[in-house]
Amino acid sequence: MPHIDYFFSTLSPFTYLAGTRLEEIAARHGADITYKPIDIGALFARTGGTPLPERHQSRREYRLQELTRQAARAGMKINLQPRYWPANAAPSSYAIISAQRAKADGAEGDLGGLVHAILRACWAEDRDIADEAVIRELLAQAGFDPDLASRGMVAAAESYAGNLEEAVSRGVFGSPFYITDDGQRFWGQDRLDDLDLHLSGKL
Repeated sequence: MPHIDYFFSTLSPFTYLAGTRLEEIAARHGADITYKPIDIGALFARTGGTPLPERHQSRREYRLQELTRQAARAGMKINLQPRYWPANAAPSSYAIISAQRAKADGAEGDLGGLVHAILRACWAEDRDIADEAVIRELLAQAGFDPDLASRGMVAAAESYAGNLEEAVSRGVFGSPFYITDDGQRFWGQDRLDDLDLHLSGKL
């Protein structure tokens, strides 16, 4: 069975614009996914990335244009200046990690749907994804126990830190980032078609 390691930040607008296409591609190819939320600021510091406020004005302007175009292309609503951005990404990341562990133990729930709901809450619904009440609601809507928002936080924090170290060691430098089990790396939601072709044996 093909496998995809999915490194991403819950603060990334481009990860939001991926929607649930990764899950659709994985289902088409019988692939499974391991979700690995990461601290994008720490990743940038370790891999040569430049935080948004420190980028040249031309780069910031281009980013806004690109987000607008990509959202229109995907037919998705996007708020270019979310009220609660940047939020603390740790609580939402911990919830995803805990939900993934719960599924491994046999719990029901839509993990991909949870990830997208968290991103949509930030980038289209002006909600604070660092707020426990918001996270609990999104967990419940995705079919998970809302208490996962506050359960096993020490273990989740350890996994979150471990995801960053793994990301750096495996050549990840942005979000979203996909790595197949044969070591092929794909950066950005605009490379999902390439991932699809690779899993089809055409690329």
